[in-house]
Amino acid sequence: MKNEFPDQRYSKRADLIALFQRYKPDFVVSKTPIETAILEQIPKKSVPDKNFVGRERAIAHLNDFDSQGAKVILIQAKGGVGKTTLARNYLQQKFGFYIEFPIAKETENITPIESLLEERLRQLNEEPGREFGVSLERFRQKLQTERIGVLIDNLEPALDENCKLIKPHRRYVELLRVLTDLSLQSLTLITSRDRLHEADVSLRYYFLEGLSVNAWEEYFHSRSLETNSPAFSAIHNAFGGNAKAMEIIAGAIQVDYAGNLEPYWQMNQGDLLVEADLRDLVTTQFNCLEQRHSSAFKLLCRLGCYRYQDIATVSINGLFCLLWDMPESQHRRVVNSLRARSLVEFQNGEYWLHPVIREEAISRLRMSEDWETANRNAAEFWTKSVNKVYIMEEALQAFEAYYHYLAIDDFEAACSVMVYRRKSKWKWHNLEGGENLGTSLRTLGLLQKLMLAATQIIGNVLRGINLVSIHLNLAQSYWIVGNLSESLREYENAEILDIECLHANTNSQNDLTLDRFYMCSLVGKGLCKIDLLEMQEAEEIFLKLLEISQQKNHYNFQIEAYYALAFIYSNTSFKEKAQDFANKSYNSSKDDSDELNEWAIGHRFIFLGLTYKNLGDIQTSFQMYNQAVTFADDNHYTQIKARALTGLAELYREQQEFETAFSYNSKAIVLLEKIGAKCDLAEAYYQLGLTYQKMEELENSKENFDKAIRLFREIEAPKQIEKVRRAKENGGSNQIE
Repeated sequence: MKNEFPDQRYSKRADLIALFQRYKPDFVVSKTPIETAILEQIPKKSVPDKNFVGRERAIAHLNDFDSQGAKVILIQAKGGVGKTTLARNYLQQKFGFYIEFPIAKETENITPIESLLEERLRQLNEEPGREFGVSLERFRQKLQTERIGVLIDNLEPALDENCKLIKPHRRYVELLRVLTDLSLQSLTLITSRDRLHEADVSLRYYFLEGLSVNAWEEYFHSRSLETNSPAFSAIHNAFGGNAKAMEIIAGAIQVDYAGNLEPYWQMNQGDLLVEADLRDLVTTQFNCLEQRHSSAFKLLCRLGCYRYQDIATVSINGLFCLLWDMPESQHRRVVNSLRARSLVEFQNGEYWLHPVIREEAISRLRMSEDWETANRNAAEFWTKSVNKVYIMEEALQAFEAYYHYLAIDDFEAACSVMVYRRKSKWKWHNLEGGENLGTSLRTLGLLQKLMLAATQIIGNVLRGINLVSIHLNLAQSYWIVGNLSESLREYENAEILDIECLHANTNSQNDLTLDRFYMCSLVGKGLCKIDLLEMQEAEEIFLKLLEISQQKNHYNFQIEAYYALAFIYSNTSFKEKAQDFANKSYNSSKDDSDELNEWAIGHRFIFLGLTYKNLGDIQTSFQMYNQAVTFADDNHYTQIKARALTGLAELYREQQEFETAFSYNSKAIVLLEKIGAKCDLAEAYYQLGLTYQKMEELENSKENFDKAIRLFREIEAPKQIEKVRRAKENGGSNQIE
C-alpha cells in the first residue's frame, strides 16, 4: 500500500478541499499552489472495508496495549484470519494514515530495509541519508514529532527456524529497536504467523482468533446469503472463523451454488476437517475452480507471477495480458468470475492476490507450461504501462519488468529493462532517445535497487552495448555514495567493454552511443580524481575528453571539459589557461543550452564559481553560485545547492563578513548531512573550520577540521586529509597543489 502524507497544519482545510474536489469539482474554481500541493499529499481515503466485521474485541485489546504505553504490537495468527485487515483498519482509524513496510511473500524476494526506509522517508517528505544509520535516526526524529502509524506486514518470510530474523535482513532488528523507543508518538503493528524471538526487541503480542459466528452471519447477510441452517455453523467451525475462508466460501456459494449453502457443504465437507487450515481451503477452491472454470483457473495461477510488493496492485490490463490464449471478448468475464469467488482482491480498479492465494497460485504456475510466458507477458505489460519516469512510483512500476525476467533467468532481457529509454523532461536525454531506466532510478534515489540489479546483471551478461550502460550506472551510483575506489573500477570496466564493442560494432548509430558512453566514463573518472585531489591525473583525463568531444562534435562533453579544466588550472600557476577555459564555458551559457544535460548545467555553475574565485573575479564567482542556487531550487538538486552555499560562504569569509559566511556554511552542512554527501560535507566542514580560524575561534576551528579529516578518511582521500592538516598547522591556506 502506498500512502501519501499531508502537512498536518493544513489537514482540516485539505480535507474540505478534497471533499469538494472529489464530489463537487464544479465548486472548486481554482486552487492556489499551496492548495494544489496539499491535494497532492492528502492520503488516499480508504473506502470502508465491507469485510471488516466482528473485530470490536480485538480493537479493544489493541487500545489497551496502546494506553499502557506499548510501542510495537505483534498480531499473530494463521493465514487468512485477518491480521492485515485488522492492522490496516486500526491504524487508519487511529492515525488517519500510516506507512507500511511490506515483507515479501517469498524469502528470496524480501526488499532490503535500507531501500524501503529510503522510500518511506521520502513519503514523509524527509531526505534519506546515504548511510542506513543516518536514515534510521531521521526516521526516529520524525516519529518523535508526529503521530504516525507504522505497519510491518507478513513478517514470517524474514524469520528462521528459531523465529529470529534471517542473516541477510538482520538490519530489520535495528528498525524495530527504533520503533520501540518510548519517546516516539507512533504505534507499530506487525502481522505474522509466527512469534518473533529477538531479545533486543521489546514488544507486545496479540493472538488474533477467527471471527465469531455472529461476524460471519453479518458478512453472509451483506451478500444476501441465508445462514439459517445447521450447515452454516458447521462451516464456521470447520474453518475456525477464518476471515479469508469466509470470503471465499461466500463467493463460491453465491456463484457456483446459486446462493444455496447446503449443497456447497454436502459437496465439500468430506474434504475438510475441523482443524483444516486455510491452505486446505485454498487447495480445494483451486481444484474446484479448475473443474468448473478452467479459464479462470488459468488466470488465477498466472496472477501468481506478480510480486505485489513495491507496486502492490495491478490494473485490469495486467490481468488481460495473461489471457493470451483466450478470446478477447471473454477477458472481462474471466476476471469477473475470479472477483465473484473472492479469489482476487479488488478496489478502485486495481487487483491483487491475498498472500495465501498467491502462494498456491505461484506454486501451481511454476509446475505448469505457462511459467515463462506469464512472466514475459507481465514484463511487457509493466514496460508498456510506463511512458515516462518523472516520479518514484513510475520508476518502481517500470522496474517490475526486471523481476519477471529475473524469475525466468533471462538476464539479457533484464538488462534491456535497465537500459530501456523513456521520455525525459530534459531535451538532451530526448536527443539521445530518452532517459534509460537506470539513470531514472539513480536520479530518484533508488540506489539500493539499482546497485543490486546492476550487480546481478553484470555477473550473468558477458558483453554488449547494454552492459556498458549497466557498468556506467553502477559506477555513478558508487560515486554518489562515496565509494570512489569501486566507482573508478566500474568506470575502467565500462571503458574496456566500450572499446571492445566499438571494434566489433558495425552499426553507425551504436558507434555514436558507444562514443558517448566512453566520454561519460571519462567525466566520471575525472570527477573521482578531483574529489581525491589527484589533479594531474584529472587534468590528463579532461584534456583527453576535450580532444575527443571536439573531434566527435559532442557539445555537452566539451562544456564539461571546459569547466573542469578551468577549475584545475585555477589552482595552479596556469592562470591564463584557467581564464581561457572559464571564458569558453561561461560564454557557452549565453548560447542555446538544449544540448546540455542537467548534470552539466548544474555543475558548470559550481566549477565556474570555484574558478572565478581562484582567479580573483569575486563578482562573477558570486554570480555563478547564485545561479547555481536558483537552478538547484528549480530542479530539486540538494547537492548543487549545498555546494553553492559552501562557495558563497567562502566568498563572504574572504570579505570579512563572517556572520553571513557562517550562515551560508551552516545551511550547506544541514543540507549535506541530510543527503549524506560525504565528500561535499567534508569540504563544508573544512570551510567552516577556516571561517572559525579567521575569527580566531581556534577550538571551533579544530573541531570542524577534525570532522573534515574523519570524512575524508572514510572516502580514502589522503590528499584531502593533508590539505586540511596543512590548514590547521599553517593558518588556513586552501590552495590545491
